[in-house]
Amino acid sequence: MNGLRQVAALCAFAALWICGNADAASVRAWLDRSSMQLGETVTLNVEVSGDNSAAQPDLAALAPDFDLLGTQSSTSLNIVNGQSSAKLLWAVGLSPKRDGTLTIPPLSVAGQQTPALTLSVQPATAGGSAGGDVYVETSVEPRAPYVQQQIRLSVKLFYAVNLLDGNLAEPQGEGLLVRKLGQDSNYNANVGGRNYHVVERRYALFPEKSGAATLPAIAFRGHAVEGNNSLDIFFNRGREIGARSAPVTFEVRPRPAAAGDDTWLPARSLTLSASGIDAASSVRAGEPLTLTLRMQAQGLGFEQLPELKLPVLDGVDIYPDKSNTQNRDDGEWLFGQRERKFAIVPNRAGPLTLPSISVSWWDTAHDRAEIAAVPALSLDVQPGAASAAAAANAAATPSPSMQAAAPPPAGGAIAIATPDGDVRLWRGVAVAAIVLWLATLGIVVFAWQRRRPAAKAPTETASASESRKAFQEACARADLAAASHALLAWAQQVKPELRNLGEVARCVADPTQRDAIGELERSRYGAAVTADLAATLQRVFRSGPTFAAAGGESAAAVLPALYPFRI
Repeated sequence: MNGLRQVAALCAFAALWICGNADAASVRAWLDRSSMQLGETVTLNVEVSGDNSAAQPDLAALAPDFDLLGTQSSTSLNIVNGQSSAKLLWAVGLSPKRDGTLTIPPLSVAGQQTPALTLSVQPATAGGSAGGDVYVETSVEPRAPYVQQQIRLSVKLFYAVNLLDGNLAEPQGEGLLVRKLGQDSNYNANVGGRNYHVVERRYALFPEKSGAATLPAIAFRGHAVEGNNSLDIFFNRGREIGARSAPVTFEVRPRPAAAGDDTWLPARSLTLSASGIDAASSVRAGEPLTLTLRMQAQGLGFEQLPELKLPVLDGVDIYPDKSNTQNRDDGEWLFGQRERKFAIVPNRAGPLTLPSISVSWWDTAHDRAEIAAVPALSLDVQPGAASAAAAANAAATPSPSMQAAAPPPAGGAIAIATPDGDVRLWRGVAVAAIVLWLATLGIVVFAWQRRRPAAKAPTETASASESRKAFQEACARADLAAASHALLAWAQQVKPELRNLGEVARCVADPTQRDAIGELERSRYGAAVTADLAATLQRVFRSGPTFAAAGGESAAAVLPALYPFRI
């Protein structure tokens, strides 16, 4: 028994090990932000999926450009439907030593290399508001956007005091659509020799009209206390503090003439793709195909993207589905997506071409017009199952016109074509013959039905014989309940309108049979059973129930009527 338990435990361990190692370890690395100022800190994240025993990467290559502020690690294990996935994450705090564009080289971890990363470090802010206990700083990019183009706004709150509470206002401006991107970032920065805590928020702004635009100052209001005494923080409401950012003015450019007359789509990137149908797809007339169109734009919301449509095609029925839309962001850019499915049903065989589908857009990264397109697709539509069968039958049986046009047979025989008038004549004769044959058949069947009553034999039917046999057998084994049912069925062979033994008793002409039925019913519904009742029934009904002539029902009822009144 212990051996079986050990084998089961080993099998379970092997299954878990196989599930945990089904996928090869994958490695990725990223920074919590791609641009910063000198004196701020940034976090490098290195994640290993599929291997929770990997050794910490060697960070010595970062020493020339960064000060290492410490490393934290965490492990997570998820099991879904028997499949396990493990992740190991290292978070490394970095402080750049200089400004400029810095490169984080590939790091070796779990036998793989992380991709190289770049970080843009701006010179530290000097003077101005940086010397206060709290201040708000904003940055806008680009400063000369096109109308409806995404503007990236960064709002940073710097504070060097203990905050009890605070509220940082949301940006807003006339003619500006504002969307928040991602989650707040929290880090430390050294500005002018003073350490600050920093809360950074990112937004996407969309100017709705061209011309000069202004982003008003963004205000912060809160309460702060001095020192780190927990009792002071608990009982003291603190002093009120506040700060305001500088307003930002930028010039919004109108739509360029080179953009054409199509929908204006100023985007960082835009893709249009199709799936579900390709050149190898099997296509038959009358059978639907599903085509999925998907459009995604970087720097636009799905509300700005046009509805996906297919042109009207000859010989094709198109049924569009409802569009699926979504917006997502990566903390810096807004990504809008539209997806729509189309059921395409060819209604005839032959070549079918799905034309190219294109969308014009404006590349804001290179300031030029671009076109995203799905190439045309040629398909060969095969006949449907019903069409193929009809075509085969038509090929096997030539029509009269084809027979008339056929060449004369070999051997000198001459083919004689049948005129259309003769065809119609013989067709009418054939129809008349069929109608006469059906009429004759109907007359024969009617005459046979009229003769059936005369052929009925006076002897009892098979059903009556079976009922009689069942009654005699029930009486032989003294089964009075079965005898009652069999006697009623026997009587109904002669009088189908009878519903119970009481009506049978009123209809029989033999008093002995009537008394026997009364005794049978009294014995079944509460009275004592006569010892020889079964034998009496078998004797008096040896030849079957004897019914009186029509209108001669007995006046005396064995049992009173259950429903004496009829409505």
